[in-house]
Amino acid sequence: MSDAGRQSFTDKAGAAMKPDSQKTTTEHMGDYVKGTMDSMASTMQPNSDKSGTQHMGDSMTSNSNHNEESLMDKAKNAMGMGNK
Repeated sequence: MSDAGRQSFTDKAGAAMKPDSQKTTTEHMGDYVKGTMDSMASTMQPNSDKSGTQHMGDSMTSNSNHNEESLMDKAKNAMGMGNK
């Protein structure tokens, strides 16, 4: 379960599992806005205030703001579902 004010893990997983080529422009824009807002919330929320599950979720989705490819993105790219 994600922390209050953060994007739910099920929403993130659902967006990640649908191939980008099958998404509408609206879905791309929505994913971008939600991802940006969640990244901002991750940055503003001190690590000491994050739950264990939120720490794990942030590391899976690369919301640690280190400009690294997330594990989810690596998996999508390996399966040919990502942008790379």
